[in-house]
Amino acid sequence: MNIERIKVLLVEDNPGDARLIREMLAEITDPVLEVECAEYLGGALERVDEGGLDAVLLDLSLPDSQGLETLVGMRTRGAIVPTVVLTGLDDEALGSQAIQCGAQDYLVKEHVNAGVLVRVLRYAIERHRLQEELRSLSLVDDLTKLYNRRGFMTLSEQQLRLARRTKKAFSVLFADVDGLKQINDTFGHNEGNLVLIETARILKSTFRASDIVARVGGDEFAILTPETSKSSAEALVARLTEKLRTHDVAGRCQSSLSLSVGVAHWSPENPSSISELLARADASMYRHKRSNHGS
Repeated sequence: MNIERIKVLLVEDNPGDARLIREMLAEITDPVLEVECAEYLGGALERVDEGGLDAVLLDLSLPDSQGLETLVGMRTRGAIVPTVVLTGLDDEALGSQAIQCGAQDYLVKEHVNAGVLVRVLRYAIERHRLQEELRSLSLVDDLTKLYNRRGFMTLSEQQLRLARRTKKAFSVLFADVDGLKQINDTFGHNEGNLVLIETARILKSTFRASDIVARVGGDEFAILTPETSKSSAEALVARLTEKLRTHDVAGRCQSSLSLSVGVAHWSPENPSSISELLARADASMYRHKRSNHGS
């Protein structure tokens, strides 16, 4: 039997933290994690350039680089290895910013254990692989820069396979822009396009980097949120509703922005296909639209 091997570069200058993380990785036997270490960004970049690595665990505070510049330095050198950022308790906000700058994920050192490490590394490697595949395919919507329907289905099918293995629930949200035809008729199609772009911006700012956000039709959007319970999905809808209520469209759109949203939930006890989930979320959305707008 072939055991999966993952080559990891740990970039950490604190000897105590480096030792703890190496000991955690050594506990894992499937996959086997082969760990190399670097204390400086310069040395890490040289090792990445040599190739053969599957992932990088990167502390942002190094002797020769601090903060997000550490991650930026890694990426601007053309590094194509998926990177997971390591932070302290006081730097969780920095971890979130790192994801926006291209990190696959971040881990708070004080909350790390062997199980969390291997899960995050596997997710990071798989997401990176899929992102590389997407770059070579026509899976992105030209107008909004979100995934298109094909991109959504490709990534969602992968998430479905992962959810079946891990027995983790997830949710699919389906959103429709209210009154887009009237906006196009009243203000023109350029204004309608601005509304779609603004909708995409709000969706990207509302959901996590690990969520799959797509424009799946003319005025229709879909979002898959991994490891989400029904109550968590309802909280996300509430958050989106509040973002829509308070968002500032000055200088962007002449018209107001409103969405109708429906939700469908997948769980090991209630399995279904992605197409079925989309259909259920779509039906839920139309019930919401009728109740709110009477049409």
